[in-house]
Amino acid sequence: MRTVIIASEELNPLVPHTAEIIVGFIAFSLLYLVLRKAVVPKFEKAFTDRTHAIQGGIERAEQAQLEAQRALAQYNEQLSSAREEAQTLREEARVQGAAIVDELRAKAQEEATRITAAAHASIEAERQQAVTSLRNEVGALAVELASKIVGEALEDQARQSRIVDRFLDDLEKSK
Repeated sequence: MRTVIIASEELNPLVPHTAEIIVGFIAFSLLYLVLRKAVVPKFEKAFTDRTHAIQGGIERAEQAQLEAQRALAQYNEQLSSAREEAQTLREEARVQGAAIVDELRAKAQEEATRITAAAHASIEAERQQAVTSLRNEVGALAVELASKIVGEALEDQARQSRIVDRFLDDLEKSK
């Protein structure tokens, strides 16, 4: 049986030889050291860089969001201020427009009053002129008629004026 056990030990594929175990251990140790010295720091650096980049991006995004909120608040404030200013300007324009309309209305009323007064004065002057003209014509006709009726010449100017004035006064009193 012993031969069977030795033969079975040599031929057992599941048990490695001692030299393979030593070579495998040395190769594994070398691979471990190379990975630990060269590759792992690069992975760790890449991970930390990526972490910092993500955190920096988040911080920049938060900062940009805060700035956007400040800008929006400032914009809303300016918009509100502009609306108030526009309302104030509209109100001032309305007040100025009303003042201008009142001023023009007053000037038009003054002009109408002046034109009416000038027209009344002109009418009164024309009436006076017409009365004077009629007096002269009536006087001339009366003198001519009186000359024909009386039969004597009434050539004296002062006398004619007195007669005409007395005649016209009598006519006015008879009305």
